[in-house]
Amino acid sequence: MKEHKEMTIQVAGMTCAACAARIEKGLKRMDGVTDASVNLALETSNISYDPDKIESEAIKEKIEKLGYHVVTEKTDFQIEGMTCAACANRIEKRLNKLEGVDSAPVNFALETVTVEYNPKAVTAADLKDTVAKLGYRLEEMGDDEESSAESRKQKEQRKQLIRLIFSAVLSFPLLWSMVSHFSFTSFIWMPDILMNPWMQFALATPVQLIIGWPFYTGAYKALKNKSANMDVLVAIGTTAAYVYSLYLTITGLGRNGHAEGLYYETSAILLTLILLGKLLETKAKGRSSEAIKKLMKLQAKTAAVVRDGREQVIPIEEVRTGDIVYVKPGERVPVDGEVIEGHSAIDESMITGESLPVDKSPGSTVIGATINANGFLKIRAVNVGKDTALSHIIKIVEEAQGSKAPIQRLADHISGIFVPIVLGVAVLTFLIWYIWAAPGQFSEAIGKFIAVLVIACPCALGLATPTSIMAGSGRAAEFGILFKGGEHLEKTQRLTTIVLDKTGTITNGKPVLTDAVPAAGVKEEDLLRFAAAAETGSEHPLGEAIVSGVRKRGVTIPKLTRFEARVGSGIQAEAEGKTILVGSRRLMESENIEHEALLSQMSELEAEGKTVMLAAADGKAAGLIAVADTIKDTSKAAVKRLTDMGLDVIMMTGDNKETAEAIAKEAGITAVIAEVLPEQKAEEISRLQQEGRLVAMVGDGINDAPALATADIGMAIGTGADIAMETADITLIRGDLNGIADAIGMSRLTMRNIKQNLGWALGYNSIGIPIAAAGFLAPWVAGAAMAFSSVSVVLNALRLQKVKKGKVG
Repeated sequence: MKEHKEMTIQVAGMTCAACAARIEKGLKRMDGVTDASVNLALETSNISYDPDKIESEAIKEKIEKLGYHVVTEKTDFQIEGMTCAACANRIEKRLNKLEGVDSAPVNFALETVTVEYNPKAVTAADLKDTVAKLGYRLEEMGDDEESSAESRKQKEQRKQLIRLIFSAVLSFPLLWSMVSHFSFTSFIWMPDILMNPWMQFALATPVQLIIGWPFYTGAYKALKNKSANMDVLVAIGTTAAYVYSLYLTITGLGRNGHAEGLYYETSAILLTLILLGKLLETKAKGRSSEAIKKLMKLQAKTAAVVRDGREQVIPIEEVRTGDIVYVKPGERVPVDGEVIEGHSAIDESMITGESLPVDKSPGSTVIGATINANGFLKIRAVNVGKDTALSHIIKIVEEAQGSKAPIQRLADHISGIFVPIVLGVAVLTFLIWYIWAAPGQFSEAIGKFIAVLVIACPCALGLATPTSIMAGSGRAAEFGILFKGGEHLEKTQRLTTIVLDKTGTITNGKPVLTDAVPAAGVKEEDLLRFAAAAETGSEHPLGEAIVSGVRKRGVTIPKLTRFEARVGSGIQAEAEGKTILVGSRRLMESENIEHEALLSQMSELEAEGKTVMLAAADGKAAGLIAVADTIKDTSKAAVKRLTDMGLDVIMMTGDNKETAEAIAKEAGITAVIAEVLPEQKAEEISRLQQEGRLVAMVGDGINDAPALATADIGMAIGTGADIAMETADITLIRGDLNGIADAIGMSRLTMRNIKQNLGWALGYNSIGIPIAAAGFLAPWVAGAAMAFSSVSVVLNALRLQKVKKGKVG
């Protein structure tokens, strides 16, 4: 019978039994959840689930999407002492077994763990003690986590480099002596002293005991906890070679006092090569977190604020909400805020991906880390520190890079059982060679034993998935695409249907003046002048669109002298001594204005999805004014990209069918779902899913929240508002539909990269172990191959960082 995991979650925000029933029903509908019960009095939810089908994080996200809050602590820790994927698996399993811990995904590549736990059941001290008993160390990551983690990594790299140099200096003479064993290199001069067994002992012993000591301690910790890791393989393999050589040296069994048949060089060179591989691997892993480093560098270091009536330059950490901040031309905006004085253009490309500067004036919002181009601005700080949009983005990228895709469960499972199997294979290889293949030849058998142990180290397998996720999600973030987790990164590549909201997603989200059709005998300029003059007194968005559009066309607008709103039909105004009417057919009919000649053109414009108004001046029809929410410049090309990728694209909107079809036709969309209420959108998503489709809903993250939560993947398109990031699985910071194709393309490339890595790692071990067991692989060659395998997996993952925006999919 398959073992299911139990989890108790504290839920805030429930007000009645209906809330509890809604949560319970929503959880039970999730694939992988076997049972769920909600206790309203205790405000808890007890959930039983299959960890092979669903992760605890997905369950908590579901509760959040239903409109309630999961009460947990989430703490990031740096882990010291891990040497391989088996170490990460052991820490993760032990933490997850603690009562009160909801999830503790360990990122071997970043050497971190993010623990989500109930603070009433377990404390951070308990977590540290648990990990300490395993032989590792947890250290909380505070506000300076990035700099402190970077400092630790740099110190570790320096330490590894010093150890490598020390090991290489002592191992080189042993490598020199090994060369003389081959007939084709016998011409190379060899000092006799290097062939002396005691000289080799003197060179190999510091390498074995000093350089190899961390492997011994790591192996001891692993075996003490009834598990095995890479340290066990290395410690056993090199010790076997060293001790056997020491035995021959003491007993004087070396031939004629020379070091033939000894394995000192094997153990020393193996340790040196493993150190080299680890150093290269550490440097390569550092490159895979470049996205975070780039984002961190965008932040301003100081801010000019007004304190005690005068301007002061203070560290960015000291800025408080409500502070008045001065931003001069060329400076970075230090915090998220609102412009209260000044006009300028802001380069927001590093946050939104938009290449053109955005004009800012009083009332406009600005985003921290963007660059003030040409004007002086005075802004009021709204979000500071960890509440800024950039900080949210950094946090989401970190969590995505540290999360696990479902495909990683395969690698974790294999790594967990791999080492014990390899030990068995190595022992069996030794026995076969010693008893049957080369009877009594201990030297032959021990060499094959060592080669099997070394070639089988599962480092590459442990790095295969996390390095690709780090590189892929990091590169996506540079495109303005934020994946909330590894599971979403994996699922996105399987999407079959994209459902697009209309307003603000396909369209710009605000009406603009599109057409001006003057009546016979009327100049277009006069039509625009009088219509705009009348609308200057209106606060309706359509009126504002007309006024703004006329001004952009360079037409002078007369001064309004009288204004009257005609409820339900339009407006009446006076300008330049003329009585002006702007509104519907009903308004014209009520004032006996002849307008029949304009009706056919009016119907044509309405068929295009535009809102059309009639205008009249001094009792005579002046013409038509049309306003519409136009599609974004990139929407049509983006829709074509999606269809070229083999995806079905559907537009869903609450607008009437005629308007919806007109917008859809312009965008190149053939399937339309119109006249649906917000609560009906989720039902439409469910209907599509029942047809066997894997559906992504793309909306603004607020009005479309029910549909975003119901869809297999929810994508919020906009400016990275907090609510959008919380609601969606993926946030597309750019207001551009091309982000959808880029997200799907990055998902496909990342999953392809992971499969390549897993294929290489598994294939390498599957092929290498039999070759080593058959005696065709010298131990030192096996060590070099093992190091190359890990480095090659990381380098393959780093190819994702070279992907070009718009070139994926």
